[in-house]
Amino acid sequence: MDYLADVKVYDAEADEAVVNKIVKHLGIALRNRDSALVSTSDPEELARVKANWCGKKLGVTGADADKAVEETITAMKADRTKSRVTFYYLVAKHLGKLETL
Repeated sequence: MDYLADVKVYDAEADEAVVNKIVKHLGIALRNRDSALVSTSDPEELARVKANWCGKKLGVTGADADKAVEETITAMKADRTKSRVTFYYLVAKHLGKLETL
């Protein structure tokens, strides 16, 4: 999959280096179709995104993390299959954390 092209659907100015860092961070999870996608209808999945990506990687928890995830869900609403790379990129962008990746 062309992760950069998918991210650019939502952010035309996406930085390839940042996208590559997210791909590297996710590593082996991207090999499996199920784990390469985010299920926004699964509360447990969203809790993991908030805890592991927002909390552990980006250092943001609570209402700020909740808001960033909700804004990303809204932005990607039309996309039936939500790429984990794109989802994580948009969450980081909403939190102003792209530069820290």
